[in-house]
Amino acid sequence: MTHQHGTQLAGHVALSLVIPVFNEAATIDLFIARITDVFKEEALVGLEMVFVNDGSTDATLDLLLERQRSDPRVRIVDLSRNFGKEAALTAGLQTATGQVVVPIDADLQDPPEVILQMIALWRQGYEVVLGHRVSRRTDSWAKKTSANWFYRLHNRISDQPLPKDVGDFRLMDRCVVEALESLPESRRFMKGLFAWVGFRTTHVDYERPERVAGETKFNGWRLWNFALEGITSFSTDPLKVWTYLGLFVSLVSFSFAIFIVLRTLITGVDVPGYASLMVAVTFLGGLQLIGIGVLGEYLGRTYIESKRRPVYLVRRVYNPKD
Repeated sequence: MTHQHGTQLAGHVALSLVIPVFNEAATIDLFIARITDVFKEEALVGLEMVFVNDGSTDATLDLLLERQRSDPRVRIVDLSRNFGKEAALTAGLQTATGQVVVPIDADLQDPPEVILQMIALWRQGYEVVLGHRVSRRTDSWAKKTSANWFYRLHNRISDQPLPKDVGDFRLMDRCVVEALESLPESRRFMKGLFAWVGFRTTHVDYERPERVAGETKFNGWRLWNFALEGITSFSTDPLKVWTYLGLFVSLVSFSFAIFIVLRTLITGVDVPGYASLMVAVTFLGGLQLIGIGVLGEYLGRTYIESKRRPVYLVRRVYNPKD
């Protein structure tokens, strides 16, 4: 694999763009036009665009089929329902045929021009080229703050840290894509899987612009669940912490018991207050429920993985000559 990669660095490269779309009818034409403009003079780049329709309810699929009639570079994977971006991304990676593969969103917040810089670095021998956002000025304060805290927490407790301010936008050599395809998880946190497989990696800095059209599909609740998925996928520390917390609470309780015994021996019998008793009961009850909840997160993942259901189901793949 390494020898084959090295012999092809200087010549023609087959590039696959993987574009998960969910209700992106407003951005499809703008995206294809921008891609066409960027690669129109790149004779050494053979391009295919793999659009994964993740159960869109608007005109996304019809628009893609219309564009495919005039553009043979367009391939369409139509999923049977909305499985989520991670599943759609997995479907696209498994469908893409390129020597190098780049996941990219249709909203053009990841500038296609950066891909040319990625290819140049790939030709130097790198197998993964990350798109690194130099600023998050287009994100809200809440999103920036929550993202910073997520990266700090995840990278502190996980064995495999995530590169900060790096999304799915990256170039991957075919050997990296094949490694990702070999991973058997049903619940797939792709940022973590990208980091876990490793390979020789570098990055390209870029400014992230506003969406060209449409609205983001991520809200606060989905981002929270996404963060939980990432933390529980690559670390068991949330389970371990309850051992230490339980030990700490037990020591505090034992110390307080000794204090009560000594005070009773010295000053006589004392009637404990109702308020302090209720605080202790509710505090410990809350800790137990949180601990059970954390256990439930991991048990739920184990239960889902044990079913071995496929990550996604394809309704139909539309190739240019179909």
